[in-house]
Formats: sequence, structure tokens, C-alpha cells
Amino acid sequence: MAKSEHLGQIRKMLLRHRWVALATVDEQGLPAASMVACAPGTEEGVLYLHLSGLAAHTRELRRQPRASLVLGECDTGEGDPQQLARLTLHGRCSAIAPDDIGYAAAKGCYLRRLPDAERLFGFGDFILFRFEMVGGRFVGGFGQAHSYSGEELRQLLRGNGDE
Repeated sequence: MAKSEHLGQIRKMLLRHRWVALATVDEQGLPAASMVACAPGTEEGVLYLHLSGLAAHTRELRRQPRASLVLGECDTGEGDPQQLARLTLHGRCSAIAPDDIGYAAAKGCYLRRLPDAERLFGFGDFILFRFEMVGGRFVGGFGQAHSYSGEELRQLLRGNGDE
């Protein structure tokens, strides 16, 4: 399939996934992965993460903002799992302070997707992060792998809201 034929599938993945793998690098330079909740910021074309300051991945992001997120099609236990679609996003995370001008809008995006997380915003150790995509790699199955720029991926999130 051509690169452009996967755009709709990638958009659906970006808009629908709420639980993703976050990959960071720990203090010893070792790779680390965690599962975290995320929400798309459709107006900005970014993803938001709301993370506890007590978690190792949060400390790692504050020290080194480069990270990856991995989203994958659900494995039903049937067929070849290597045919499942998956998307790896490369990007940078930056903390959004509660007094930043864009904080309220970012929090609103996050809570529209994850309303049960509202109570966590009352905890002093939680930090809202903005994940800005700088690129990514989509694999739609055997022989269906394509790389995308950060701008191509951000464009998929902009404008049309949730699907």
C-alpha cells in the first residue's frame, strides 16, 4: 500500500488510543517503558500525558525530554499478530505549568478523553506534559511500513475533532 493509504488508519489510532507505551531513557542510559494514558490535542496536533512526579518515567522526562510512544492494534488472539497495525511516535515532552496560558485548554483536551482522571489534577505531584511529535513509523502488516514526519502526523490530529 502507498504511504497515503494509511493516513486514515493512523488518524483513527491517534484519536482513539487512550493507553500507550511510553519509552524513555533512565539515569543509567538504559531503555525503560511504561504504560500511560494519553489524549490528543486536536487543535494543536499534539498528545497530552498527565503523569505522577513520583513515577520514574516522569523523572526521566524532566531530565531528558526525548521519548517515544507506541500504539498498537488490539490483539484478539487470532491470526498472525505481526499483521496487526502499530505506530511508533518519536517526540519531545515538555511540562505545562498550571499558570501557563495553554494549561486550561490542554487540561480540557485531556479530560474530554479521560474524564475519570479529573481527581488526579487535584494531586500536587501530577504534571501535565505536551508530547510534540517529531516523526513516526507506521507498520500496517507485512511489507506495509512507512515513516512520517512530525508535521504529517500533527496534521492528522488538527481540525476535525474526535471520530
